[in-house]
Amino acid sequence: MVPERLKKGDEVRVIAPSTSHSILSKENIELSTYRLEQLGLKVTFGKHINESNSLFTSSIESRIADLHDAFSDKNVKAILTTIGGYQANQLLSYIDYNLIRENPKIFCGYSDITALGNAIYAKTGLVNYSGIHFSSFGMIRGFEYSLEYFKKMFLDDTTSVEIAPSREWSNDAWYIDQENRNFYPNEDYLIINEGECEGIAVGGNLCTLNLLQGTEYMPSLKDSVLFIEDDKLTCPKTFDRDLQSLIHQPGFNGVKGIIIGRFEKVSNVSNELIQTIIQTKRELSDIPVVANADFGHTSPMFTFPIGGKVNLEVKQNEVKITLHK
Repeated sequence: MVPERLKKGDEVRVIAPSTSHSILSKENIELSTYRLEQLGLKVTFGKHINESNSLFTSSIESRIADLHDAFSDKNVKAILTTIGGYQANQLLSYIDYNLIRENPKIFCGYSDITALGNAIYAKTGLVNYSGIHFSSFGMIRGFEYSLEYFKKMFLDDTTSVEIAPSREWSNDAWYIDQENRNFYPNEDYLIINEGECEGIAVGGNLCTLNLLQGTEYMPSLKDSVLFIEDDKLTCPKTFDRDLQSLIHQPGFNGVKGIIIGRFEKVSNVSNELIQTIIQTKRELSDIPVVANADFGHTSPMFTFPIGGKVNLEVKQNEVKITLHK
């Protein structure tokens, strides 16, 4: 199931299935709301998003209530998560998947939201999206690329989106200091294995996706193109073993290609180490693999459809990623 695109006047509901909305600054909330309204959208908020316990999240009951309310409300056309964090996978066995199946609509977020997005796809077949949070709209500088691909995926009247690499990227705590930021020129994709494939996009944050292993919430890897990235908690050795764990999953031989998102600087996962890690895994030797794509925990990022079709072409001097809406 592919949800309908957004149009002017549509309502977007913001919910917090992971970390509480209360951690956002007033300035972030105001700018994020303003930017969405500038797109012609109406912004509303879940009833319980500001609740916060000692883990900086709300109760399972409150988060489920907001999720179910957003999907059941006929006026809501898209659901944006406020931010990532932890604990989203607490919700998986409490979700009414029939409700979601009967009320298909856009659901978008990344990081910890990877658990929800892939579980929803696995249980319902609903295409949903790994992309910017509500809070991402509060970024003053360096947001243009992320906004462009948000609009291409959800607002433009096209059937496919071809991804172009960003001109520059950043990896700083922009939400703390919006003015003093560091941007780096994008050196383009890191080509590891050449080849061409077509498949179904699955994945997001690797360590969060791996929480679904062995459960009914893990999506099928048959005929898939894996999108994987990891955050500042990873290092070369943890990325290697997390990837190896995914390779050991039943059906991994159905994976057609892999796209790796750009790593955070603190992880120290260099191009040389990425190549070494991939080249030590014979299961990946015959499929196209490319790294340093614009998604994950650096900015900017493009939005991709979990459960949507993707074409990947990796040649010696050219990478072409086409997402089908």
